[in-house]
Amino acid sequence: MIIRKETALDIEAITDVTIAAFKTLAVSNQTEHFIVKALRLANALTVSLVAEIDGRVAGHIAFSPVTISDGTRAWYGLGPISVLSEYQRQGIGKSLISKGLSSLKRVGGQGCVLVGDPDYYQLSGFKHFPELVYEGVPPEFFLALPFYETVPRGTVVFHEGFSATG
Repeated sequence: MIIRKETALDIEAITDVTIAAFKTLAVSNQTEHFIVKALRLANALTVSLVAEIDGRVAGHIAFSPVTISDGTRAWYGLGPISVLSEYQRQGIGKSLISKGLSSLKRVGGQGCVLVGDPDYYQLSGFKHFPELVYEGVPPEFFLALPFYETVPRGTVVFHEGFSATG
């Protein structure tokens, strides 16, 4: 497996992987591929990585800037993350997360937030911080990973690309 930055040649494969990965997920509105496209068009993909296996894109992860009401800067949102079903439970998602977080740190990131399954993301160090709020989601599913000791206080807003539906 190779984890690398996306290229223009990967865009169609990323779309296909994202659609396939979320197709049967009950909590999905099937808009994740639109979100990735909107983030890309807005030049808001701070980090966009693919997992390539035997020359095929098998997974993708996106990180984009978030806004925090206390004015804290250099925090990012993780998502969407997609892995083709036949490659799930093989460590690809964890590898994408690890490489992505390292990339964020290299560009001066201070931390990362996400909405997701706490049992899965806690394995990568994410946890719930009551001082960080994302409205409309049960708190236990809104997780953060500060890269340093400081945790912001306030409401988090993901990039407007997350509202893309088509």
